[in-house]
Amino acid sequence: MTTAPHILVIDDEPQILRALKAILGEKSFKVTTAVSGHEGLTLAAANPPDIVILDLGLPDMDGFEVCGRLREWTQCPIIVLSVRESERDKVAALDKGADDYLVKPFGIEELLARVRVALRHAGRASGAKATKITAGPIAIDLAWHVVTRHGAEVKLTATEYKLLAYLAANAGRVLTHQAILTHVWDPADADHVEYLRVYMRQLRKKLETDPEQPQFIITEPGVGYRFLAD
Repeated sequence: MTTAPHILVIDDEPQILRALKAILGEKSFKVTTAVSGHEGLTLAAANPPDIVILDLGLPDMDGFEVCGRLREWTQCPIIVLSVRESERDKVAALDKGADDYLVKPFGIEELLARVRVALRHAGRASGAKATKITAGPIAIDLAWHVVTRHGAEVKLTATEYKLLAYLAANAGRVLTHQAILTHVWDPADADHVEYLRVYMRQLRKKLETDPEQPQFIITEPGVGYRFLAD
């Protein structure tokens, strides 16, 4: 981006707004703040942001509703920042269209890392669609359906490839079990998490140096998976 990325923070806690404005401002981001869902939606429509950082516990409307309303017209990354740490809330936010979820209190470096990932993902989505994705020694050619590790081709089944391609095309995003199952298998299989676990184990055996300590196909406990690309 040639201009400073614009981040809209929607949160009703003054200390959080002050902290994020200072932290993100130091990193040369343009920061706009809103203290309610309606104000956030109005500001987003008037000056579309590059990223939205959204709290779920807003005074006028639930953050889930804000997320859903934003997704009606924009695909900008949404990072949920909330004290709610239950798996149900995380899954609900991600299913409403959020790209990521951080629990308060959060680490500054972790938040900045998530922002950088979101910006990279947004850049790929708005520009020419990336056809080659790398993650350490792994290279995925989405155009030719070829996967290599350290330069040697990795043989994948059709389902394994479809699963990996979906993860890689959404690198950095947390994808819920339901979203993955619906895309790779069928909406009727959305509750069959055991399918997913079996195929994830197979992919990790073929791609990870240590399948028990994966570096690229990361489990988000109780929620889903995230693929970490370069």
